[in-house]
Amino acid sequence: MGQLSMSPSEREAFLADLHVGVLAVERPDGPPLTAPVWYRFRDGVVELTTETDSLKAKALRSAGRASLCVQREEYPYAYVTVEGPVAFTEATHEQRVAIASRYLGPEGGEAYVASTGDGGDDTALVLTPETWRTVDYSKL
Repeated sequence: MGQLSMSPSEREAFLADLHVGVLAVERPDGPPLTAPVWYRFRDGVVELTTETDSLKAKALRSAGRASLCVQREEYPYAYVTVEGPVAFTEATHEQRVAIASRYLGPEGGEAYVASTGDGGDDTALVLTPETWRTVDYSKL
């Protein structure tokens, strides 16, 4: 599949585009947890937010690592998967609005964050890509 691989600039641009990601996290007591997520890619890292006590946050704390896959679902199909360590910080209002606004627009992003209040996505996760896997069928 070498001819279908993306260059570093292509894969970063693809990851920065608007996609719903699928996050995969190892769990010690069962199969991997997979969950659709909203995210943003900037400054070489993937940022997302979640609730501190969510199953996703608990699994990420335990594993310390995750994989994220984003794809183009129509032809020519393409995907980028990144794997790496995850760090935790407190989510800022700006992060929450910025990520939600990518998917819902400025007004929708603000409304979404307002609707979740202080109990919403209060933890920010930063995934630092160490491994990249890419395919772009437009290169056929």
